[in-house]
Amino acid sequence: MTAQDDLSDVETATLGHFLESGFMAPALQALLPERRIFGPALTVRMPGDDGSILVEALSRAEPGQVIVIDRCGDLRHACWGAVTTCAAKARGVVGTVIDGFVTDRSAILAEDFPVWCRGRSPVTTKPRRLGGAVNVTINCGGVAVRPGELVLADESGVVVIPPGESEAHIRRARQMQAEERLLLARLRAGETLADITRAA
Repeated sequence: MTAQDDLSDVETATLGHFLESGFMAPALQALLPERRIFGPALTVRMPGDDGSILVEALSRAEPGQVIVIDRCGDLRHACWGAVTTCAAKARGVVGTVIDGFVTDRSAILAEDFPVWCRGRSPVTTKPRRLGGAVNVTINCGGVAVRPGELVLADESGVVVIPPGESEAHIRRARQMQAEERLLLARLRAGETLADITRAA
């Protein structure tokens, strides 16, 4: 599976029918629920109120990547806002997943930039240059995320898929979605779910 493959038809909820692992905490919600993104992870570990490492990450980001930020348990400071959104878009980043908070929601929405986060805060990180790391294994939403792993995020949530497993999982998800479309057509035609289930 390459970063260029189009996964815009694959739903995280379909993967949730047969996978148990890789799903981030449901508390991470989309600011733009109608959007779906996918791509290799650019991982960032950002401790406390120190936002310096994000400057480095945004300078190293490549087109098509998803920035995934481990806030190391910080539940107070917003690390993402108008400026970081503009910088990410300029680098071709397709979206950001943050185990923490954002600010400048209206600016993010105006840029039409997909972000998944725990909510909003007016208290922001500062350039303290105390630490952090880019492209290391992190924990985001209760899931270990390694650099380059496939991230898929949509209205239902965020899932991380190891590259070696992505092709089989995505093929199965597409098959299930095709079968679901047929099921919905039968229900609309008047069959009951009980009838369909008994006939399966």
